[in-house]
Amino acid sequence: MKFRPLHDRVVVRRVKSEEKSAGGIIIPDTAQEKPQEGEIIAVGPGGRDESGKLTPIDVKVGDRVLFGKWSGTEVKIDGEDLLIMKESDVMGVLEGKAAARKAA
Repeated sequence: MKFRPLHDRVVVRRVKSEEKSAGGIIIPDTAQEKPQEGEIIAVGPGGRDESGKLTPIDVKVGDRVLFGKWSGTEVKIDGEDLLIMKESDVMGVLEGKAAARKAA
């Protein structure tokens, strides 16, 4: 990707949502909610505090994160639907075996 976010912004790729419910019912695309989980694919250098000192970003490329339902701005880069959001819109990083299983 040829895009570098500025300041404390991150670029997130949404994970694919499940097409079946827990009971095995297939959910059509129009009825599915957009997932609130994604993978960080680019990060900015960080924000600046009152004194002008650079504050680094806590997330890194490859992290699986949770974010708010209405967080970020949807953009299309290189034909791929992505989200650009501030680091403060990220609620947390998924860690451990559960995140690794979902990535596979």
